[in-house]
Amino acid sequence: MLLNKGSKIDVNKLNIWFGSKHVIRDLDLKIQLNAVTAIMGPSGCGKSTLLRSFNRMNDVIKSSKTTGEVFINNKNIYDSNTNVYDLRRQIGMVFQRPNPLPKSIYENVVFGPKIHKMAKGKNLDKIVKQSLKASAIWDEVHDRLNDSAFDLSGGQQQRLCIARALAVDPEVILMDEPCSALDPAATAKIEQLIRTLSTDYTVVIVTHNMQQASRVSDYTVFLYLGEVIEEGDTKTIFENPKHELTEQYITGEFG
Repeated sequence: MLLNKGSKIDVNKLNIWFGSKHVIRDLDLKIQLNAVTAIMGPSGCGKSTLLRSFNRMNDVIKSSKTTGEVFINNKNIYDSNTNVYDLRRQIGMVFQRPNPLPKSIYENVVFGPKIHKMAKGKNLDKIVKQSLKASAIWDEVHDRLNDSAFDLSGGQQQRLCIARALAVDPEVILMDEPCSALDPAATAKIEQLIRTLSTDYTVVIVTHNMQQASRVSDYTVFLYLGEVIEEGDTKTIFENPKHELTEQYITGEFG
């Protein structure tokens, strides 16, 4: 049985529309502190939309409308006085495909700390080393920090993007299918990294890969047509699902 450390994110009656399309429907959910939570479900069920609600990335889409509450550290991030700029420093994001900046490895990592005026000079050097070590890529790039990030392999670029997210000292890391563009060897490294990161961060990962969800997550949420069908510890969800839809999805009857 997993030790419940308490929730980091509390979602209450969340609804999200894009135009007339109702994507997330009256959703309640708790994301546990310092654990890996996987959100899984068939294509188009609202997984990425839900993930992006945690740092208000949906706001950049003009047709989007959100109602309900998302509490992080007991503060509703949808309150009108929320500083979204600070929120997105607190909630790091890693996307489906590696998206390094057209800069050196070093400049990719310090980009966020510079914007947020977190450090300068040798303190930036320290952040670079810490972030690259935490993302398990320091040993591979420590002697080539001035090289272009585009010189790295796909898997290395994704770990660099994780380092870039870590550099601004977030509390939560969101990952939207972070391995979908990677080969099996690179995927294994990212999965191992995800497990390590959960010691210090709350990690939420969207994945279309059920095997990956079962390997890396402590908790699993099964989403279908914008609603949470079932949630719980991963072992129980995969071995003894309570809902018929969950069992059908896991056994491959639809997806």
